[in-house]
Amino acid sequence: MPMSRKTKLGLIIGFIVVGVGGVIALSAAKSRNKATEVRLEAVAPRDLTATVTASGRIEAKRSVDVTADITGRITSIAVREGDLVRQGQLLLQIDPSQYSAELSRANALMASSEAGLVQARANKDQAQRSLDRAKELQRSGNSLISAEQVEQAQTTFEVSTANYNSAMAQTKQAQAGVQQARDNLNRTRLFAPISGRVVRLPVEVGEVAVPGTFSRENALLMTIADLSTVLAKVRVDETDVIKLAFGDSVQITIDAYPDTSFTGRVTMISNSAQLVAGQLASAQATQAVDFDVEITLDHPPRDIRPDLSATAKIVTDTRRGALAIPIIALTVRQHSDLPNEAKPAEGAATATPAAGTGAAADTTNKLKETEGVFVVHKGIATFRPVKVGIAGSEYFEVLTGLQLGDTIVAGTYQAIRDLKDSSRVRQAPSGTSGPAGPQGGSR
Repeated sequence: MPMSRKTKLGLIIGFIVVGVGGVIALSAAKSRNKATEVRLEAVAPRDLTATVTASGRIEAKRSVDVTADITGRITSIAVREGDLVRQGQLLLQIDPSQYSAELSRANALMASSEAGLVQARANKDQAQRSLDRAKELQRSGNSLISAEQVEQAQTTFEVSTANYNSAMAQTKQAQAGVQQARDNLNRTRLFAPISGRVVRLPVEVGEVAVPGTFSRENALLMTIADLSTVLAKVRVDETDVIKLAFGDSVQITIDAYPDTSFTGRVTMISNSAQLVAGQLASAQATQAVDFDVEITLDHPPRDIRPDLSATAKIVTDTRRGALAIPIIALTVRQHSDLPNEAKPAEGAATATPAAGTGAAADTTNKLKETEGVFVVHKGIATFRPVKVGIAGSEYFEVLTGLQLGDTIVAGTYQAIRDLKDSSRVRQAPSGTSGPAGPQGGSR
């Protein structure tokens, strides 16, 4: 019986659907079996150096701000910025006329006080002699002197003694005034408190020098720095400062010397954070917390200057011949420990079953994020938890989870990020490279 047109059309459509379905199924099967191209690397021993990098400025170990103790107009400046000065060398002269006049006035007042003291001493001595004669006559028993006269002589002596003591006090006060006036006159000449270089000279002849009682910046006349010992003062984040120790070796780069690096040692670690303005008053402060760290340069250049920008790379730890993996190889996956899964012992390497296999069978297992790497065996990449130690510039130290010679997926960043447990992988052709990814591994 011949098929109708409708039946033929249905069979054709059926064959087409079956064919398309077969093509899709075959393509999906090929896709599942296709190996991901990755960069493979064997776990090998390496020398690692852990560092903390911080930026800051160059400072002198000893630096003195020269300020005036008196007010006066600057009449001369004996040095220029950048000059080397010796301790005790004349730096600056303030107009002395006012203070010279005050010294002359104080000397005149002292001379007057001393003359008054001489007169008071003479009156006291005269009163003493009169009192002695009165008492002698009273003791003789005759009636040459009355008791009232003796009392009057006693009173005169006591008054003269008080006048003498007052004159002596006034003389001492006048002497102190002379000393103060002389000191103020001496303060019109400023001398170098230390030997060093004049690194700051913000004033000119004719300006008025003022004491730094209320504003140290306005009172600053010059700064002298002893550059025989030079420091790099940097600020280290709170997460890194606990890694530092006194004596840690440091490599310093100074922006002014781009082709040279310098060595130094950590000589001071602050015990308290340097909080920004207003942070102390804010209970919800979110600003970064930094600690001051001072580094003494071993051999600073002769022409170095304070306030130059510097970057310090502080060596906090080293490992010789440690098992190491590339930083990019470390990633995070959700992983559940199987009931019979062997935990990696210290120094031992044990394979971990594929994450998710046990979780699918036992829904009571809770997944947790675990750091690890993909270990490759016979073309299959299996996620294995690892414990890492210090981080070098490109490699992590491996403490547990891997053995010497294990092959791991070491790149690219995108491949590790997208890689699934138990995926098929193969070595990418030589010369193929991808983005290195952020330091600290893939996530």
